[in-house]
Amino acid sequence: MYSKNDDPAGGDGRPPSRFRASGLRGRHLAAHVLVAAWGVLALLAASAQQTMPAARWLAVHLFLLGAATTAIVVWSEHFAVAMLHAGLPDRRWSHARLAGVNAGAVGVLTGMWTDRPVLTGVGCALLVTAVGAHLVVLVRMGRGALGGRLAPIADYYRAAAVALIIGAVLGWSLATGRVGAQHYGGIKLAHVHATLLGWIGLPVLGTLFMLWPTVMGVRMAEHTTRLARRVLVLTGGGLLIAVAGLAADRRPGAVLGVALYAAGVAVAVHLFVRTVRRRPAISAAAAWTLAAAVGWLLVGVAVDLVLLAARPLTDVRDDFGAVIPLLLVGLVAQVLIGALTYLLPIVLASGPKERASLRAVLEWGWAPRLVVLNLGVALLALPLPDPGGSAGMPLVGVAGLAFLARVVRVLVRSGRAQFTDEGKAGALRHPALWGTAAGAVLTVLAVLVANSGGDTSSRASGAGTAAADAGPTRTVAVTLADMRIRPARIEVAAGTTLRLKVTNTDAQRHDLKAEDGPTTPMLAQGQTHVLDVGRVTENRQAWCTLPGHKAAGMTMDIVVTGAAGTSGETSRAGGHDGHSATTTSGGLDLSADFSPGWRPREADLAPAPTGTVHKAELHAAHTTVEVAPGVKQQMWTFGGTAPGPTLHGKVGDVFEVTLVNDDEGMGHGIDFHAGSLAPDKPMRTIRPGERLVYRFRAEKAGAWLYHCSTAPMLQHIGNGMYGAVIIDPPDLPEVDHTYVLVSSELYLGTPGSTAQVAKMRNGTPDAWAFNGVASQYGKQPLKVKAGERARFWVIAAGPSDGIAFHIVGTVFDTVYKEGAYLLDPDQPGGSQVLDLATAQGGFVETTFPEAGHYTFVDHDMRHAEAGAHGTVEVRD
Repeated sequence: MYSKNDDPAGGDGRPPSRFRASGLRGRHLAAHVLVAAWGVLALLAASAQQTMPAARWLAVHLFLLGAATTAIVVWSEHFAVAMLHAGLPDRRWSHARLAGVNAGAVGVLTGMWTDRPVLTGVGCALLVTAVGAHLVVLVRMGRGALGGRLAPIADYYRAAAVALIIGAVLGWSLATGRVGAQHYGGIKLAHVHATLLGWIGLPVLGTLFMLWPTVMGVRMAEHTTRLARRVLVLTGGGLLIAVAGLAADRRPGAVLGVALYAAGVAVAVHLFVRTVRRRPAISAAAAWTLAAAVGWLLVGVAVDLVLLAARPLTDVRDDFGAVIPLLLVGLVAQVLIGALTYLLPIVLASGPKERASLRAVLEWGWAPRLVVLNLGVALLALPLPDPGGSAGMPLVGVAGLAFLARVVRVLVRSGRAQFTDEGKAGALRHPALWGTAAGAVLTVLAVLVANSGGDTSSRASGAGTAAADAGPTRTVAVTLADMRIRPARIEVAAGTTLRLKVTNTDAQRHDLKAEDGPTTPMLAQGQTHVLDVGRVTENRQAWCTLPGHKAAGMTMDIVVTGAAGTSGETSRAGGHDGHSATTTSGGLDLSADFSPGWRPREADLAPAPTGTVHKAELHAAHTTVEVAPGVKQQMWTFGGTAPGPTLHGKVGDVFEVTLVNDDEGMGHGIDFHAGSLAPDKPMRTIRPGERLVYRFRAEKAGAWLYHCSTAPMLQHIGNGMYGAVIIDPPDLPEVDHTYVLVSSELYLGTPGSTAQVAKMRNGTPDAWAFNGVASQYGKQPLKVKAGERARFWVIAAGPSDGIAFHIVGTVFDTVYKEGAYLLDPDQPGGSQVLDLATAQGGFVETTFPEAGHYTFVDHDMRHAEAGAHGTVEVRD
């Protein structure tokens, strides 16, 4: 039916002669030394992660991009030659491809670690070129080769090479910042899937079609070849669909692709399970370890599928981190352990007796080790509280180190035998295997250590590391979220000792490093750490050290602005893009929390009441209002709010407003810009306890201001006595959402005091705000769905500043200002800003194209960074 050499097990459990003769002995000695070297580097990086938070990332990439990639390139070529019965490729070209792979990996990792995009690009180009050449060699091997029943397995290696090329290109786009923050999460997930499930998963799965029956000591099932092809169609095709869906932020495509991949893995697992029933394995330890590895691959893919199906991609981004231990430790480390358990005694031994002796040494205590290792993997993946959650890695570490100790003992014992008088002729007959074993040992250890670095940030939270130098001390709250550092700019007086209270609110982990200064630990979502930057005497920068994050925009500028003042001095801080702010010139901490029970002012515009006459009663009074996070201020209000209630009607409607003065100490009046009438009586000042009726007809459409008409109006408006009247233009189209935003300045202090009035006259407010409260819509975003159309009515209440209204990430196709359309959707042009002078109003319309967080700002950055900003949260 087929020859013994065609079968992966030749009866004695040894690899077929074709495998042993195809260059194992020394042909790839340099490659195996490189694997060992990558393992050493990965181990060093993993052990340094407590002092360098991003070292964990480096250790994983040294292992995957360095050691694993080198090993896969070498062994996939080796197995392809054996399974295709092809001739050996030219050794010089093999070495050239291997050099290209390793040079590319060095370039990529060095460029990303040192933040040199050009070097990263060169390294990526080298890597893609070398792997592309490797793919060409694998394809050419199949032409004219004798082939065999194992020939389809070579297709797994070809598909894996394609996956690595795709993953490398995606990784390059992430590392060089060519992917915006909005698409970063999807591209990162696509990159991880292409590399882990493609470059690592496919070769492992394909090789197991040969290795599994070999370990079990049985012949391959008759239908193995057919099933191997079917599994590759499912896994390879599914992976391609999944990567495309993730890169395009299309969850249905990602779910379909991962479902197909999972189906392919399930088919392979079913075949392997059927093989188990036939006879006892040659190496029970190797068989059970490989079985556990495949089981974790199936579990990992299933978890991945559930996450993608049940949650938005923006939430899956970091939840996928739970799958990483399953694939790195559960799959990759155990495949290495299982393969070494089976292969080391076979290749190191000179005969059956020595092979049995080495196997006994290597497999001693294998069952408890296997149970402990896999229990540790399960604890790593499950979201358990401590101590259960932290017990996983010690268990994995103990089991892994126990196996490594057995490997060392086997290698030492075999080495002694080789140097006896009887074995001197072949003393170094297996240098390649020694390199492979050493590399595997070190890389397994690196994987274990790399996954052992739990976040210490919660324990270090709030603990500074440097004593404050002489001079004023200032603490600024910093938020890490959405691939941004907020604020993006902090201004401090020269000589100030700066402390940053850093909180990560993002789903993925981040840290913050100060230029020529300290770095926070890697922070998980919700964790906080106080970073003592020290005494600041010159401009500096801070950034997230995770490769690609700085290039994607996670930076912050620390700017020196002159001499230091008294202790506790604050200065304006905020993002240059207006996305957020932390402190203002008045000392407001806009990153703080609002008081319990606080609710934002409703920005939605209620429909105009029915009928043509609208009656309202406004009470003028002093009211305590929370005007910024945690800051309450006495305001002069209409109707108990600042701004006062919004009035809404149509052209020709009559408004009858009764003003009641409930203020015990001063007079008030009211002025509606929407009406045309003599001001003498309706706009007069009334004394406490009095009332007046203000009646006007809205003859013209527009966004109109109303405010207190009593002098000094600077103080009355500046302390909150203003509001909006919206008169819809005729035939105004319906939209999905309509909002009203009244911009104003905020002056802290006792209303009417000398200090407050001085700030009003000098034009130096403590903050700027939409609808009376600084940063309220940054804390509580407006919410719409992707594809919905929204109208934003905007009125500039002042009392002194206008507004340049802008929504980041959108283009306005409709602009209505001061009673006239400046732009409508039928025109080819667009608009970026609605510019309003004090007391002017209008509206803009836009459609939000996709899910994300769209920041709206007053594009005068002094205003945006000090409170005049908010967010529109768009969901699918």
